[in-house]
Amino acid sequence: MTLRLRISPCPNDTFMFDALLNGRIDTGGLHFDVEYRDIEALNRGVQAGDADVSKISCAVLPAVADRYALLDSGAALGRGNGPLLVRRAGDRSPIRRVAVPGVHTTANALMMRLFPRITERTPLLFSQIAAAVERGQLWERPTALPLPLGGIAAKRSLPEAVRRQVETLIRQSIEYAFAHPEASRAYIKEHAQELDDAVIDAHIALFVNDYSLSLGGEGRRAVEALTGIACAFNS
Repeated sequence: MTLRLRISPCPNDTFMFDALLNGRIDTGGLHFDVEYRDIEALNRGVQAGDADVSKISCAVLPAVADRYALLDSGAALGRGNGPLLVRRAGDRSPIRRVAVPGVHTTANALMMRLFPRITERTPLLFSQIAAAVERGQLWERPTALPLPLGGIAAKRSLPEAVRRQVETLIRQSIEYAFAHPEASRAYIKEHAQELDDAVIDAHIALFVNDYSLSLGGEGRRAVEALTGIACAFNS
């Protein structure tokens, strides 16, 4: 069986999916037709239903939950990470317009929740916005939860056994990546915009962690806090 898989070219995704896509683990008869897309294109893709399995922003889940199930493995959650609001040095004028990496991204959802008065939000490619990380951010203080940035969703029309197999394979692929961190280096660099090893390692460390192996109870509560959906994962 061949599944249409859509992920981003970012190091965290290619690190997690290397073993799955490059023959390092037994996929049990499943094959994957993979395409690499920017996160907003991934979000649009699931809304159009053109992927069997896809990376998504957690913020888009309410719009697709009737057709896609969020998998327990492959997510990007964490503490002390996520979008940071930055501005030109020396500018003290009131903030009226903000660039976001896409209308359906978690970054835009947080902007609407935390800064509702800023209504002019301009979508830009994520790679065009300076990446930054803030410790003790506005999300964590009131919720005490990790920030759910992205996850892997599978079409509900797929047999449940297939969805569970994909979930297990993604977890095995991540476990392989943790055990053999250098095995995926060439694959990561083939798709990454930044080729410096230190930057790649920092990116992976920021977004791939125990929540990627399994969201667990805390991860589920975090997704519910962001989206309003009480997820029964993969059901």
